[in-house]
Amino acid sequence: MASVEADRAPAADLDQRVYLRGTWGEYVSLLGMRGESSVPRITFLRGVIELMSPSWSHERIKKSIARLLEAYADERGLDLEGYGSWTVKSASEERGAEADECYIVGADRKPGEVGRPDLAIEVVWTSGGLDKLEVYRGLGVGEVWFWSAGAITVHVLEAGRYREVERSALLPELDLSLVARLAVAENQREAVRQLRDALRAR
Repeated sequence: MASVEADRAPAADLDQRVYLRGTWGEYVSLLGMRGESSVPRITFLRGVIELMSPSWSHERIKKSIARLLEAYADERGLDLEGYGSWTVKSASEERGAEADECYIVGADRKPGEVGRPDLAIEVVWTSGGLDKLEVYRGLGVGEVWFWSAGAITVHVLEAGRYREVERSALLPELDLSLVARLAVAENQREAVRQLRDALRAR
């Protein structure tokens, strides 16, 4: 089902998706043709390629979440390295994904060493799309957040399967309901200020 916001959005503010049947080699070729651009985002799951161009609302919400999360890490003195829409792929698992935002948590962890983010964040603005949890499961991403219809759900990988949990395993003290509410605020700077004020008041 589409998010509540997307149901009210004009047609021009919907995510656009195209699906192709293709091999792993064709997927890699598409990545090469697109180059360093962040759009379209390209997902691959066992012979199906999804090309997705996010709407402006999708992009705004994902950027708001990123700013809020990074402000939280700054306030708490946490090592949180952002990698945007880092392309993570596995030929053996026939999967590839580019999250809306992704992060590595901890100062001693580097992309070349871990090969995947610790946290992937996805904004669900328009209905449809490949099963991102199945893609991330095969890629071994430990935690995935979905923002949808004003709420954030958290999925943690345990014994090869995702389990939905109430709080982040990576950032257990973070109030995700507050982040979800502030992510749709009209002014991002003001939203970040409100988050910092809430953290300092505790």
